[in-house]
Amino acid sequence: MTQVRPQLNLLTPEQIATIHEKSLQILATVGVRVDSPRAREVFARAGVRVEDDRAYIPAELVENAIARAPAAIDIYDRRGEFAFRLGPGEPPGFGIGVTALYYQDPITDAITPFSRKNMADMVRLGNALSEYDLVSTVGVVQDVDPGVSDLYATLEMIANTVKPLVALVADEHRYEDVLNLAETLHGDLAEKPFIIPYFNPISPLVINAGTTDKMFSTIERGLPFIYSNYGMAGATTPITAAGALTLLNAELLAGLTWSQLLRPGTPVILGSLPAFFDMRGVGSFYDAHSYLINLACAEMMVHYRLPHAGTSGSGIGWGADLIAAGHQWMNHLTSVMGAVGMVPFVGDSFDSKTFAPALAVYANDVIAQARRMAQGFALDDDSLALDDVAAAGPGGDFLMASSTLAHFRHAYFTSGVWPNLNLEMWEAKGRPQPEQMLRDHTQALLERLQPPEDHADLMNRGETFILERNL
Repeated sequence: MTQVRPQLNLLTPEQIATIHEKSLQILATVGVRVDSPRAREVFARAGVRVEDDRAYIPAELVENAIARAPAAIDIYDRRGEFAFRLGPGEPPGFGIGVTALYYQDPITDAITPFSRKNMADMVRLGNALSEYDLVSTVGVVQDVDPGVSDLYATLEMIANTVKPLVALVADEHRYEDVLNLAETLHGDLAEKPFIIPYFNPISPLVINAGTTDKMFSTIERGLPFIYSNYGMAGATTPITAAGALTLLNAELLAGLTWSQLLRPGTPVILGSLPAFFDMRGVGSFYDAHSYLINLACAEMMVHYRLPHAGTSGSGIGWGADLIAAGHQWMNHLTSVMGAVGMVPFVGDSFDSKTFAPALAVYANDVIAQARRMAQGFALDDDSLALDDVAAAGPGGDFLMASSTLAHFRHAYFTSGVWPNLNLEMWEAKGRPQPEQMLRDHTQALLERLQPPEDHADLMNRGETFILERNL
């Protein structure tokens, strides 16, 4: 049997070689600013030329780091069951999130500060929606003491889903406490990793102290982590796609090199969020070229044989609207047909300040359709159905054909939100509007969400952990 599959490929081998060569040139001649003295010492011990706070990384160290890092990482759910694999050739994993400051009500569009209840509900939503493989830190909990916000966010995440987690910790001083809380609730985090910490260096070419401090703790525990840079073309990266791609690639290689110098074989997931700077609105947004850079970055990681995490098409639009819908389609469709490894942050709007559950529900449908398209179709004797063609003959039909009876239940996509209505049916139902149907469907989902069976036990132990340490 052969399979017809759609695929996107951007870079030629020559173009990959050029991007790699120029990235090495940036690292060796421009260097990276390393804010932490302890992190600079890691570079210096390896023979890197360090002048003041700048490290000039030679090509051979980068090449060694690429060779040492694992090509694939197995991710598990909280129960210890295999969830998915990250690495070249693997399909992308999608996640709900991330770190929004506000919550957008699915019915009224009212914007309110992101609360602890919002965190619990949104994690449960990610747990319930079938196309999400993981849950990222959905928002920044703002109705608790800021000193314990990250801990309560982590507790709500662990207690309200069994899916793997991508953890973003806002307060770097609480990072160790967050990992200790997770170990208290789960046990060994590295044996079958279900929590993937997420770190951001600062573009252009800065490895900040907070990032390296968290990387020290993570690498010492043997956990995989995501090292992802956020660039704004025209502000923190060159405005050209080639310049942005090469600079961001150089930054990723710098972080990879540092991690492998600290501990060879450390599992690292690399990727970029290549946005544009809005010089009128003083914010950031994704452009069609952002998705091209995302695909190109993924292809660079395939070349390096490293796991990848990329963009999620989120942050654009004013909620679950036409603006956001187009970016959801563009990101998810290109991701599944390209080499993208992880799509971890679906559901944000208003430059990622707000989380819109209706958008996450809409994207669940988009992801399902994108995955269906990426699967392609079979081309063999059975799928050709020539016997049915002969039996039907000219002017016949295939309503009761053997191929129809065998495949009709799964032959096409069926939306969980919208029915297929013809004109007469639509008129008979009072001309329903798809936006309102999405809002109503989302609200109904939220009202019937249930936590995992061990929710109460995890919450009790987590609350005790936080209170006993006076955190």
